Amino acid sequence: MSYDALRHFADSWGLVFMGASYIVLVGWHFLPRGRRQSRDAATMIFTDTDSMEADHG
Repeated sequence: MSYDALRHFADSWGLVFMGASYIVLVGWHFLPRGRRQSRDAATMIFTDTDSMEADHG
C-alpha cells in the first residue's frame, strides 16, 4: 500500500470512523445506564474508603 493510498483512506474512512466513535462514546453518557456509571465515577473520590473496606471484608 502506497503512502497516497493510505492517506486517501485515512482522509475518507478514517474520518468517518473517528466521528462515529466520538458520537458513540459521548452518547453513551446520556443513556440511563451510562449516566449512572458516569455519576458513580465522578463521585468516587468523595466516598469513605474505610467504610467501603468494612463492607467488602
